[in-house]
Amino acid sequence: MGRIKVPRKSTSVDMTAMCDVAFLLLTFFILTATSRQPDPLEIKIPSSTVQFKVPDKDLAILSIGHGKVFIEIIGQDIKKETLRKMGELYSTKFSEEEAKRFGVMTAFGVPMAGLKQYINMSPEDRKKSGFEKDGIPTDSTRNNELYRWIEQSRRAVAELHKTEMRVSIKGDATEEYPVVRKIVDVLQKQKVNKFSLITSAE
Repeated sequence: MGRIKVPRKSTSVDMTAMCDVAFLLLTFFILTATSRQPDPLEIKIPSSTVQFKVPDKDLAILSIGHGKVFIEIIGQDIKKETLRKMGELYSTKFSEEEAKRFGVMTAFGVPMAGLKQYINMSPEDRKKSGFEKDGIPTDSTRNNELYRWIEQSRRAVAELHKTEMRVSIKGDATEEYPVVRKIVDVLQKQKVNKFSLITSAE
């Protein structure tokens, strides 16, 4: 008795649904992603063999380079609360719109006297404004605004997230020791004796 021949059928699969899902996911990731803002202070960080991931919340990053200091506070809610507290200290009223704009800013190095005007500028105008030429004042005798920024951001983290804020220092590899020492002294005055140094992989 002869074998029955099974007719061959096409093995093609309709990929329309899969393509739709792929494009939907791609669109979602593009729309929800936040672009990385360029660093306002160019820093060549030293290399190291230690591998420790910098946390992505409850953190302040102090960037030191060319004799000036910039600060980046992680978290929009922490930034807004810190700005409100600094405004109270320096008798400066910030609007809700200004707080919102400040919440999406990255590192900044502007004295409080020019911060309000700086926030209301476009990113392009901020670079040309000259407000960042000296960074955040760190004069321990007259005007140590860096001390206040760290102090108020620590309070904001403690109040909003019920935890202690971490501090990381991102210093230029060629920066002189006295500048770095001045920043360490500011931290130690607030009893912050534990902080991390941001380095690149060796």
